[in-house]
Amino acid sequence: MTRNLDLSTAEVNVPLRAVVGNPELGLDVIPETLRPGALDEPVRWAHVSELDDPAPYLLGAELVLTAGVNLPREPPQAERYVRRLRDAGVTALGFGLTPTMYETLPEPLRAACARHGLPLLVVPPRTPFLAISRAVAVALAEAGQRERRRVAVAREALTRAAGSGLGELVTALGERLHGWAALIGAADALVAGHNAPQPLPPEVRELLETVRAGSGIRSATTELPDGTYVVAQPVYPQATAANLLVLGRRQRFDGGDRAILAVGAALLGLVGRAGSDAAELGAAATGLLLGQGGADTLAKLVGGAEYRLIAGVAYRRGPDEPARRHDWLRARLDTPLVQVRPGPRFLAIAGTEPADLGGLREHGWLAVAGSPVTEASLLPGAVAEAELLLARARALERPVVADAPDFDALVAPDAAGAFAARMLAPLHELDRAHDRQLVPTLRAWLAHHGGWDRTAAELGVHRNSVRHRIGQAERVLGADLADPETRMRLWFALRWS
Repeated sequence: MTRNLDLSTAEVNVPLRAVVGNPELGLDVIPETLRPGALDEPVRWAHVSELDDPAPYLLGAELVLTAGVNLPREPPQAERYVRRLRDAGVTALGFGLTPTMYETLPEPLRAACARHGLPLLVVPPRTPFLAISRAVAVALAEAGQRERRRVAVAREALTRAAGSGLGELVTALGERLHGWAALIGAADALVAGHNAPQPLPPEVRELLETVRAGSGIRSATTELPDGTYVVAQPVYPQATAANLLVLGRRQRFDGGDRAILAVGAALLGLVGRAGSDAAELGAAATGLLLGQGGADTLAKLVGGAEYRLIAGVAYRRGPDEPARRHDWLRARLDTPLVQVRPGPRFLAIAGTEPADLGGLREHGWLAVAGSPVTEASLLPGAVAEAELLLARARALERPVVADAPDFDALVAPDAAGAFAARMLAPLHELDRAHDRQLVPTLRAWLAHHGGWDRTAAELGVHRNSVRHRIGQAERVLGADLADPETRMRLWFALRWS
């Protein structure tokens, strides 16, 4: 049977034998009520209840204590009382002997507990229920500390193993949890393993299908016919990752085991992604240096046959220190091809699906995504488009994505370049001869829809300087910059320049 597990809600518990074996409590166990393994069942709390039916108010795995105030005295009612407790998942029932209520254990209660396999504990008059509750609370606190220490030690060991790669990490995880472990990739191929059965049993393959069909960070477990418990979950950071971690052993997995499993899954995701990136980047760099090209490797790195150039500049106060780091941008843009430059600004080559540019702005980056291209050789030409888009983004103070229709494709590259050179030649000549900054000023002014103050703020000059430069450009070009068609022609010339 397969069921989902919530790793975040796993609670600490202690076995029933830890309570029964406490000599200070003096509890007596009725032997005929013990089924095999009953003393190893978990107790997560001790709860006092004198209700005639406490089942609706229980969560399961409790040690219920009662002095029999409302205990049914007739066998049919006692039978129903015990059955309801058993169905509610109660681990054991503690019956307190009191001279005013019951000096001996009621026979109908003993018989019902024996029939339903509900462990029955006799609490002597000298032991108050409060002492039992306190003893269980202390045992739970100690167990919690042990579990935290165990998880901390395992985390350190797994982190050390991660430095040696996926295989060593999978082996360390299997040894730490005393079972076999396997990292399963696409098409159920074994990526790395530790004593894992090959081929995987059919029940495990069904479990993998169950996990892959779900969504979010999830895990599932099953019990094989030979008594092996198996748990599977995706590796992080993506819950939809292709690789799944599977671990099997003879004992059930408790909360601490699942916490260790989660640490291992997180490390496997990070190590696997980092190793893949390093290998593919190395292959791409080697191919380029040898003149063999890197188109195939580039497609693997960005996850597609089309690419976008994503560019970003500081927005308002700019990004904080974590947001300036390569790894921070790499994770949010989902590409290792990120270049962080002074300014601060960045360039990245990603897949055709634009990243969450709005999320970048919240962290101090104003970003744009260029038009998709199908050949890596066209990416250098996308830098000019990115600069125009950044000017537009600054004017709007929001991210900009290149329009879906590729209007540039309507004009041949040679014709577009010749048009741009002809239109902007007078401005480029003045800029080269006298450093007038007419081209960047015109680009910013058009992006800001002719706004003097916002253009001046972007360029860091006085608004009168902007007016003077635009007036010069208008005279040199012999054009009326108030004419929208002229502005459009100049914008395309700047785009194709």
